[in-house]
Amino acid sequence: MNHLILIAADIIAICVLTFALYVRRHRRRDLAVSYLGMNIGVLAVATALSGSAAGLGLGLGLFGVLSIIRLRSTELAQHEVAYYFSALALGLISGIGVEPVWLTLSLMGLVLAVMFVGDHERVLPAYRHQTVVLDRAISREDELTARLEELLAAKVHTVTVQELDLVNDKTIVDVRYACLPARGSRLNGLTSPDSAAGNPAAWHEALPAQELHPQAPAPQAAPAPAGAA
Repeated sequence: MNHLILIAADIIAICVLTFALYVRRHRRRDLAVSYLGMNIGVLAVATALSGSAAGLGLGLGLFGVLSIIRLRSTELAQHEVAYYFSALALGLISGIGVEPVWLTLSLMGLVLAVMFVGDHERVLPAYRHQTVVLDRAISREDELTARLEELLAAKVHTVTVQELDLVNDKTIVDVRYACLPARGSRLNGLTSPDSAAGNPAAWHEALPAQELHPQAPAPQAAPAPAGAA
């Protein structure tokens, strides 16, 4: 009976991990199929081996072997690796089964909660990471940082020079940075007239009269009627 409960819990957990978290946030169908197939396969093998004396050792060995094969077959981003290991962990936890049942269910819930929080869009939303190719050979770190901040309009945190080509005048850097707040936020999110192409009037309504017509005199209050207090 406990095995049926754990199998049902694993199916629910992997569906939440794959469709409610990963697919909804990252939209890669191929990895969604991989997570589902890997989880159910590990669940089946771990459940079959859980009754043997070597079940735990074989389960952990299977975890390592599958990880090596999968990670060497294609390049994965770090968040995709985290989802991959979470899918494996859910299958092993539910397949091996830890007594009492509530402990197994709690561990599975913990895996889902960590992935929900860790991969949430509100966790460090401004931080970015990318490889930048500059058309100049810049060897000074302060000059390189200033150039990157100018190009990216961001606060650069770390810069790692991957290639400094003095012959071809080229610099390749790995940069981690935080995006700065966009200018023009006071204009209701419209930073230029082009961004308001769908509603041109919104751009003009957002600007004060003095900015739209800098030469126009400021409106004056109408004179009070004679005899008014």
